[in-house]
Amino acid sequence: MTIQESRSRAVAHLHQGIIPSYLLAKLAESERYSQAAEAARQTLIAPAPAQHRSQLRLSIDENGSLVATVEAAPNRTISDAHNTETLPGVVVRTEDEPTVADVAVNQAFDGLGATFQMLLDAFQRNSVDGKGLPLDATVHYGTDYDNAFWNGERMVFGDGDGEVFRGFTGSTTVIGHELGHGVVQYTAGLEYQGQPGALNESLADVFGALTEQHLLDQTADEASWLIGAGIFTPAVHGKALRSMLHPGTAYDDPELGKDPQPADMSGYVKTTEDNGGVHINSGIPNRAFALFAVELGGKAWETAGSVWYRALSGGLSSSATFEQFAKATIKEADDVSTAVGDAARMAWASVGVIKATGDGRSAA
Repeated sequence: MTIQESRSRAVAHLHQGIIPSYLLAKLAESERYSQAAEAARQTLIAPAPAQHRSQLRLSIDENGSLVATVEAAPNRTISDAHNTETLPGVVVRTEDEPTVADVAVNQAFDGLGATFQMLLDAFQRNSVDGKGLPLDATVHYGTDYDNAFWNGERMVFGDGDGEVFRGFTGSTTVIGHELGHGVVQYTAGLEYQGQPGALNESLADVFGALTEQHLLDQTADEASWLIGAGIFTPAVHGKALRSMLHPGTAYDDPELGKDPQPADMSGYVKTTEDNGGVHINSGIPNRAFALFAVELGGKAWETAGSVWYRALSGGLSSSATFEQFAKATIKEADDVSTAVGDAARMAWASVGVIKATGDGRSAA
């Protein structure tokens, strides 16, 4: 099978994996990373395969009385594929069970919980569908499988090849990103092609970054804005898969090449690869969000994240372009305040999606 044929199959089978097919294809040709090259080839051709919970919370009100409230809680089930490509695998941990000896199981469990809590705290969203959808995941998928993906129903994690990629459960941003695809699926349902597909990827990155920042209680200024930090082994010249604040700087490796993401529309990549560049051009709206959040300051999931979330869930077309999404976010930002609206305009103008006006503002 040729690399091109592998790429074509990857489009269908790795629909929304964290590792882009173009990066796997590059790795598949590597002479330096022989084990990782074989793992990438196998990953490229591998097939990818309502019950609600609540919790009781007790608190003391201002009069010293005990108050009992019921709020949403995650319903997590982690399964083990035992290095097969059969889903869902064997159940190894459920919601009310303690930690187990398998680190990947516990990391997946905790990452699902962190994403659930961020969605609930930031957007009052009960799981990815807003209705308490159980969060299911499978670990140890395949042998040396170089990806993690959301298949429309569950999270699936490979262990990586150990030469280039580590296990994918160790990155909170990866887990938040993939569950973010679930949120997009249940809201605008953005097409996974061209600019709508790049928006889909970017919004998943936003959810991934916000999950990590919420978990660490970081401000926008404190955050790294990296997606997939730590999933490369020390052998790779790179710090992450993507940088939202500085697209194109996440890695520069002799075998993997340089991070291809553009930071603005002047570098927009027109390609038939990667579903029309969904993982490449997502750097443009990624930078717009990071600039917006940093300009506003404070916790990014509060104002900046809320603006992006409302634009996504407020009737956005499934075929939305960058400009259409920018206008939707600006409208939501204007509803917050003039200052927030101006910050959104300047962010989108900075990446060339809309034009700045003569008065220093930018046109919606």
